Amino acid sequence: MQRTRSITVVEISERISVVMDDIVTQNVDAIVNAANNSLLGGGGVDGAIHRAAGPELLDECRKLGGCPTGEAKITRGYNLPAKWVIHTVGPVWKGGMHGEDKMLYRAYQSSLELAQQYEIQSVAFPGISIGAYAFPVERAARIAVRSVRDFLMDVDTINEVILVCYNQAAFDRYSAALKDTASYSK
Repeated sequence: MQRTRSITVVEISERISVVMDDIVTQNVDAIVNAANNSLLGGGGVDGAIHRAAGPELLDECRKLGGCPTGEAKITRGYNLPAKWVIHTVGPVWKGGMHGEDKMLYRAYQSSLELAQQYEIQSVAFPGISIGAYAFPVERAARIAVRSVRDFLMDVDTINEVILVCYNQAAFDRYSAALKDTASYSK
């Protein structure tokens, strides 16, 4: 698998970038976990983060009592390079007529609100809801970029947001969404 391809668009003080890499290796203050409502681990990104962090992460998550879709909770990072893990629950795609866009936008906003509250300066996001939850990647990418941009326009304490993609197709779509946002925001 190819790793660490990146694109950065100069906007919002160069604070948003897209990379193709592994979320668990990101050297940032916090990584975001695309979790399920139980926060007790699962497949994909969630499983990879739990495996890399170690069993202490699951122990702490058990004490959180789950998390509603669109919201976020925070734990320590344990064996990860990141000090924190922000767990957010994205929506399951049901055709787009059940508030999925709004819930996905809110998942990014909730995560960034926690980052701000905990004085986290750098955060890495996976593609929330684009795996097992089947959210269309291109649509999810546009929502992710818009949500992050909207948040960062009002906040200067978060210096870096990395959108981490696990494959070339996701990388291409998130990169295009970031470029499109930069071009129409000028």
